[in-house]
Order: sequence, then C-alpha cells, then structure tokens
Amino acid sequence: MSAAKRPLFDRVALIGLGLIGSSLARILRREGLAAHIAGCVRSKASRATVRRLGLVDSLHAQAAGAVRGADLVILCTPIGTYDALARSIAPALQPGAIVTDVGSVKQAVIRDVGPYLPDGMHFVPGHPIAGTEHSGPEAGFADLFQDRWCILTPPPGTDETAVARVAELWRRCGSMVEIMDAHHHDRVLGITSHLPHLIAYTIVATAGDVEQSMPGEVAKYSAGGFRDFTRIAASDPIMWRDIFLHNRDAVLEMLQRFNEDLTALQRAIRWGEGDTLEAVFRRTRDLRRSVIEAHQAGTFDTREPAQLGLTPPGPEKPSRPAKSPAGGRSAGRSRRAPRKASKRQS
Repeated sequence: MSAAKRPLFDRVALIGLGLIGSSLARILRREGLAAHIAGCVRSKASRATVRRLGLVDSLHAQAAGAVRGADLVILCTPIGTYDALARSIAPALQPGAIVTDVGSVKQAVIRDVGPYLPDGMHFVPGHPIAGTEHSGPEAGFADLFQDRWCILTPPPGTDETAVARVAELWRRCGSMVEIMDAHHHDRVLGITSHLPHLIAYTIVATAGDVEQSMPGEVAKYSAGGFRDFTRIAASDPIMWRDIFLHNRDAVLEMLQRFNEDLTALQRAIRWGEGDTLEAVFRRTRDLRRSVIEAHQAGTFDTREPAQLGLTPPGPEKPSRPAKSPAGGRSAGRSRRAPRKASKRQS
C-alpha cells in the first residue's frame, strides 16, 4: 500500500457524532484516513441512527470504551462536557495517543482537558471553522470541511510530530490549516463567529416578542436579511450556550465594541448624518467582497462557488510556514479545488 493510501491512524475515536463528528466519520471513511473508526454517542436514539447510517466500525455508549486502543481521539461534543469527558477517558488512553477537539473556544478547552491527560499523551486543540444550523448524525456530510480553515492551538511544548499528524488529517479532509495562539484564536472568533451568533439570537428573539402584537406577519413578510438571521439563530442551543459561557471575556469585549459602534450609528440616524452612514456602509460592503474573494462566504455548501459565480481557488505554490496577518502561522496549508457538487440538498 502506498504512503498516500495508508491510513493516517489505526483507530480514531470520535466522541460525539453530531454535525461535526458525523461529517468527520464520513470523510475519514471516504478517504481511508483511519483503519478503524470508533464512535461514542450517549443517546440510545442517536446510536440507532448512527448504526443505520453505518458511520463507524464500532459504537459505544461510554467514551472510555471508544478511546481504548485509539491513537487519535477527537472530542466532538459541546464544550461544557469536556471537563467530565477528559476525566473519564484519561485512564483508558493508550501511551502516545493524540487528543484533539473541534470546539469553537480554545483557552477553556486547554484549561479543562489538559490537566487530566497523563504524561506521554499529546494534546492538540483544534477548531474547524465550518458548520451549518443543523445538528445530529444525519446533518453531517463529507465535504463540510472542503476549502475551510481549521485552526490548531497547541500549547507551548506540544510534540511537533503530533501537531503535524493532526494538521495532515485536516488537510486530507479538505481544510486549510493554521497554527494560532489560543488567546488570539478566542478574540478572533469572538468577532467573526460568536458575536454574530449572539446578535442573531437577539434579533430573532426581539422579532418573536414583536410578533405577539402582529401575529404571523414577521414570518410572512421576512426579508432576506432577517431570513439569514433566523438561519444562524437556528443553531444548536446547547453548543452555543457553552461557547458564550466559555469565551465570555472575548465575547463581552467584542459586544462592548459593537454597542459603541451601534450607538454611533444611532446618533447618525437621529441627526441625519447621511455621510456618516454611507461611509460605514461602503466600508462594510468592501469587507463583504473580501470575504467572497477569500471563498469563505455563504453557508458551507460545497456548491457555493458556482452559486456565487466564483471560480474555484487555484493551488498555491509551496512555501515555508510563515506568520499570518491574523497572528498565526500556516501548517503547510494548501487550497484544493472544491469537489464535484454532492446531491445533498442544503
């Protein structure tokens, strides 16, 4: 068997098989990245769904059973469960095992997981910046990570080989990989992901309150902007509750800055300062264009480039890892052309 076709890991344990976990199971199997895929799902109903879909080779109700003998463990549950999970799996981990995760907050993950891992284990926190508003084993699809960023935040002193193996896994899943400091990650994602979700939840909740005085009309006359907010606000409540509580400092910092900017716009509207409004709107339109040009716009549907009239990103020339403008460094990242559109309906 060629090195390219040889599995990267002998046994991968996926703890949680929701949107991210089940998508990983699908891509691991399709690309042959693991000789054995073990899954852990606490819910009996979800285990039945996982069996029906054939996502894993072995299925467990307890995390310790899934991680036994695994050379890679991926935590794919809400961040609030990590502390208890780390304590439960630690005695069952084999020497030299790598533990990683997919959580949207990294400082709290390092705090809650790292102390429980025995000596000889390797902890490489990760965050694939990909997702939809759907959840559960049936929501996943293999191309979820295609041409999306995955940020790794290994603590100082982490084994470089372990980091390289996790980075290679994500590259083979279609992702572009970046190495970043955990504190910097939490601030960046606080503004690009967490604050937008908080705003969406708030706007939709406010609309729900207003609708009581105009029954049915909010849903009936929803414009495009409001529909986009409702999509975001349909995201998993437990997962996002944990994200806000575990990244509270960064979220509160970004929320304060947002409130200040919102107050400035409120003042401009009150005093008829059209030039101020137009200047802000032009600047935000330019930022939207940069997001589209970076092929990071939309809903993570693999058919998105064609829908937006974009050409797929071309391959980059190989280069040495370098500091990125965002404060991280690439881990041999490369852009791959999007796969042929799947038949999955968004």
